[in-house]
Amino acid sequence: MSSQPDRASVVGDHRSGPEWWRGAVVYQIYPRSYQDSNGDGVGDIPGITARLGHIADLGADAVWLSPFFPSPMKDFGYDVSDYRGVDPLFGTLADFDAMVAEAHRLGLRVIIDQVLSHTSDLHPWFHESRSGRANPKADWYVWADARPDGTPPNNWLSVFGGPAWQWDTGRNQYYLHNFLAEQPDLNFHNPEVQAAVLADMRFWLERGVDGFRLDTVNFYFHGHHLSDNPARPEMSNDPNPYNRQVHTHDKNQPDNVEFLRKFRSLLDEYGATTSVGEVGEETDPVRGIEIMAEYTTGGDKLHMAYSFGFLSERFSPSYFRDQISLFESLAPNGWPSWSFSNHDVTRHVSRWAASREEEPRIARLAASILLSLRGTICLYQGEELGLPEAELAYEDLQDPVGIRFWPKLKGRDGCRTPMVWQVQVPEAGFTDARPWLPIPETHREMAADRQSEASGSILAHYKAMLAFRAGEPALTKGSIAFVGAPENVLAFERTQEGSTLLCAFNMSAEPADWPLREERRLSPVDTPVNDGELKGGQAHLPAFGALFVRVGG
Repeated sequence: MSSQPDRASVVGDHRSGPEWWRGAVVYQIYPRSYQDSNGDGVGDIPGITARLGHIADLGADAVWLSPFFPSPMKDFGYDVSDYRGVDPLFGTLADFDAMVAEAHRLGLRVIIDQVLSHTSDLHPWFHESRSGRANPKADWYVWADARPDGTPPNNWLSVFGGPAWQWDTGRNQYYLHNFLAEQPDLNFHNPEVQAAVLADMRFWLERGVDGFRLDTVNFYFHGHHLSDNPARPEMSNDPNPYNRQVHTHDKNQPDNVEFLRKFRSLLDEYGATTSVGEVGEETDPVRGIEIMAEYTTGGDKLHMAYSFGFLSERFSPSYFRDQISLFESLAPNGWPSWSFSNHDVTRHVSRWAASREEEPRIARLAASILLSLRGTICLYQGEELGLPEAELAYEDLQDPVGIRFWPKLKGRDGCRTPMVWQVQVPEAGFTDARPWLPIPETHREMAADRQSEASGSILAHYKAMLAFRAGEPALTKGSIAFVGAPENVLAFERTQEGSTLLCAFNMSAEPADWPLREERRLSPVDTPVNDGELKGGQAHLPAFGALFVRVGG
């Protein structure tokens, strides 16, 4: 049992209690790009500490930090060489402890990434494992003999391109890597591996973290028989060959469920903690939702999970309804996490807007939709400013994905450029040096200080919508039920303890009108995010507008 104080007492207000995470809003920080405190052009933990007030003022409930652990940075921290440390690039353990203390003082919970499916090839575990077939960690990674002709054991592919197997001359075997060759996969079929990663997570729980985001949570186990994956013919033209397979045997294995129960048991020792799993199913959104449901039902596995369903280019009421309804039907007692952007995908205003002129309207509408959904919400840094995807030159790229697949796929650097804090300050207040990725001039114009002074800014809209959500129990904890509406309108009711709120969103560039049920008492909600109208039982929504109506008996 932890010696830390009860986590239910470290923060107050609506964030307290063992289930503080239900309906919470989590703000994701990409540490390299949030705030540089020492002038090396890279964000760090002291920089995060200095900017936590922005997140608290925004109205979020928690922060999620992408990896800051020691790493050779082949995949920018998602290749971990020590699960119990802080990379010197980002600071020290003392800096981390100070950041957690300041977050808690401000009423913010702290969630940190855990990259368990693989390590860096520089991790001491892998050094020992590759040294021979008889050492104590020989079976800690996924090793396999070559086929008789010397080729890899099967047809499995890496997400980052090419075979998922790398030859090792020392062991005279291949090892599995679902991502870069420098990211060998751990063998979760070995109980010692499970025990080791759980012990590493206990280390951070003892330091006071409030939960974990589990990277690629459906990748932990592989099929014992190493059978070939079947082809996905409909994806035969995809620029990434990984998407041309049905990943039947290299991930999504049933063994994962029992490990997640062990993981949940560890968290439950520490009181008011939480977990959110990333389900990596980019090409099959239905399967992604099914795994979300499987991993969150029963109260003994993950607290919540998210998939890539809303991280795609699909933007229509029917698609949104299908994704949400599928989860609700498969996991009525489960809990989802929804997000529209993160560090791995093109920013949503660029994915969904038809033009640059349309981006501000999409930014406001997306905020209104996302913060009205049943579930826990993740906001990605810069989303509250309405930042579009950055357009970078090839010579500025850092991401191995973009470098490998350019120009068909431009990689993830466009969503990872530094935060813009001050419009009139060099490098937008992020650093005093040359930043690790360039800051677009279009971003500088959207800096936080400029938007803080403008009542009609996107930042002001986010703050108003977050305050609206926090003050409406129906939005944070209530049920969700879809209602009939015109084709381009997404409409649903959120109900909690007899209080019902109708939420309607016009997802098109044309105004929308439709009659509401007249037998119920209806009254528009007095909130600055309400730009629709209700007149005589008729709802009117402007292009990309939102309407919130309180429903009586």
